Formats: sequence, C-alpha cells, structure tokens
Amino acid sequence: MAVKRTPFIAGNWKMNLDHLQSIAFVQKLAWALADAKHDFADAEVAVFPPFTDLRSVQTLVAADSLPIGYGAQDVSAHDSGAYTGEISGAFLKQLDCRYVIIGHSERRTLHAESDAEVNAKVKAAHRHGLVPVICVGETAEDLEAHGPSAVPVAQLRAALDGVDGSKGLVVAYEPVWAIGSGQAATPAQAEQVAAALRALLVELLGEEVAQSTRVLYGGSVKAANIASFLREPNVDGALVGGASLDIPEFASIVRFKKHVGA
Repeated sequence: MAVKRTPFIAGNWKMNLDHLQSIAFVQKLAWALADAKHDFADAEVAVFPPFTDLRSVQTLVAADSLPIGYGAQDVSAHDSGAYTGEISGAFLKQLDCRYVIIGHSERRTLHAESDAEVNAKVKAAHRHGLVPVICVGETAEDLEAHGPSAVPVAQLRAALDGVDGSKGLVVAYEPVWAIGSGQAATPAQAEQVAAALRALLVELLGEEVAQSTRVLYGGSVKAANIASFLREPNVDGALVGGASLDIPEFASIVRFKKHVGA
C-alpha cells in the first residue's frame, strides 16, 4: 500500500526563549523559509515553544498567516482540577495548538513518567483534538541489553493501548544515546527502528493508519545529515532539538530537498 506522507520537520525549543524572544525568532524563521519557499513547499514545519510563549506564537502566526505550525511540549493527563503546574489539553486547544509532544525522554527520565502516564496523556490529547507526537527511544544500556527496536516498540505498544488511531498521531524515534551528543544514529539504524515501529502500527491500528502515520527521527539532527535520514522509506521527518534554535541551521534542515538534489 503506497501512501505519500508529507515530511514533517518539528523544532523542540525545550526550555529556551521567552515570549518576546519567541516573536522575533518566529518572524526571522518565517523570513528564512520564505526566501526558499520552493525548497520546502512539500514539507510541514512546526515549532514547540515553552508554554509561556504559545500565546505570542499563536498571535503572530495568525496575524501574518505564517506557514508554520506549532504545538506544546507536554500536556496533562487530566482535563481540569487540582493539578498545580499542569496544563490541560483544553487550554492548548484554545491557543489553536495542533500538536503536543508526549513521552519525551527528558520527561521519562527527569520526571519519571511511566508508560501508563504517557498512554493517559495520548488519550488526553485526543480528547481535546490535539495530535500527539509520541516519543520513544532507548538508552545505550537498553541497546546493549535488548538490541535495536525492542525498547522503542515496547514503549509505543504501551502508549497506544486503547488509543483510537483514526484521531491522528505522529511517532518520533529518539535514541536517548544520540540526543544532544552530537553523534546521531546512522540512517540504517533509524530505518530499522522506524520500520519496526510501523509494523507495530499495522498490528495495532491497521494498515491504513500505519501507512499514513509519520515516523520521525530525532537525535543530533542537523543540516548535514537530514537528507540521509529522509532517503529512508520509513523516516518521514525529524524532531529537531538544539539545531532548531539556530535559524539558518533549522531553515537549512527544512530545505532538505535541496540537499537530496530534488
């Protein structure tokens, strides 16, 4: 079943840029992308700012009709109530967010998020019409003990328990050993895991959903290596961390077609 999937380049700002800095950043990014529109017309671009920046980004994107999507870096499993410091999916939807990152390795490691909590957040995202970007990935120890794909596949299986795939989702494979290390996985490694994740999507959600779901790679992505990942049949884009804060670098990543000679 051949399905054309629109490449998705997503920039995770993490805890960087305040709301004023975000306005200048998105304006400059839009200018940089407009300068080479023909190079990225077939790609979807989105940024994931801190919560405090979302209203500023929403206002700017809407006012100037910028071709940049945006989403949140996390969402609460709860819709409302006595949950100090958490953010409801209802609030994000009111800000016209389309996407939300769920299960990032930093949340799993630094905040001890379990597979069950990730699953609850995926369901919360769907309740509010948000598309979850579900992050999965293994540590170097996991890789040595269990081999490639075992841990990411197990994490995705748990995240999708009881989930209606027709409501939309994105999967991001981010090997923990590659994030921020400067040492990316090889394209072949990324493809091996992406193919295993897509096979699981077929098993759990059916062929149609599996073939339309985008699987991203993340972990030391940069302009110099993006094209090699996107040549792989099951890699449909990238979740970019540090490089997404460098406007020329991120714009060059988005212009991946230029790199592959399209």
